[in-house]
Amino acid sequence: MSTDNSRSILSGRGVPVPGDDIDTDRIIPARFLKTISFEELGAHAFEDERLDARGKGNLHPFDDLRYAGAAVLLVNRNFGCGSSREHAPQALMRWGIRAVVGESFAEIFSGNCTAMGIPALRVGHEHAQWLIERVQRHPDTELAVDLKAKTVRVEGGGGAEEVFGFDMPEGDRLGLISGDWDTTSVLLGNLEAIRRTAEGLPYMTGFGAGGRVT
Repeated sequence: MSTDNSRSILSGRGVPVPGDDIDTDRIIPARFLKTISFEELGAHAFEDERLDARGKGNLHPFDDLRYAGAAVLLVNRNFGCGSSREHAPQALMRWGIRAVVGESFAEIFSGNCTAMGIPALRVGHEHAQWLIERVQRHPDTELAVDLKAKTVRVEGGGGAEEVFGFDMPEGDRLGLISGDWDTTSVLLGNLEAIRRTAEGLPYMTGFGAGGRVT
């Protein structure tokens, strides 16, 4: 278990990106999939929509300085649909997103988020829309996600504190709390047990120096 990777509580300001069926090509256009590293993807999250908004004299939320430094993405229904590209949650994470709250998510997108330590939390339509509208009116609103209590707390921003529940796959929630979402760390933390198991498998012996798995 990797307790250092626990995601029990995440907090920060929100950034609203309203609309249903926002697909992964809108989150990160296909031309950025040829990159050999994820490092620069954050700068290109929603690239085409941001360019389109600027061309019309508007600002996409990811360019709006009111939301600079936000950590919680607020969305509507079926977010992350389309192709299964891991680059989509990678781009969001590298922009600064640490949690996503919305009505529903494409299953593969949700799983990719969990694999990066980003909880994708499902709330009802009324709560999702209320969150989006509150943060649009009051960008300084603070959001706190408590994975153990399964709650989202909303405070500040000139409004009363609100607390409501969310839903997500139980295995994902428990993995984020324990830190087991980071499968690489779990693997590295159990190397000796893996070696012992491998050495006891007939089809793993007789290879390498001295017949040992290294």
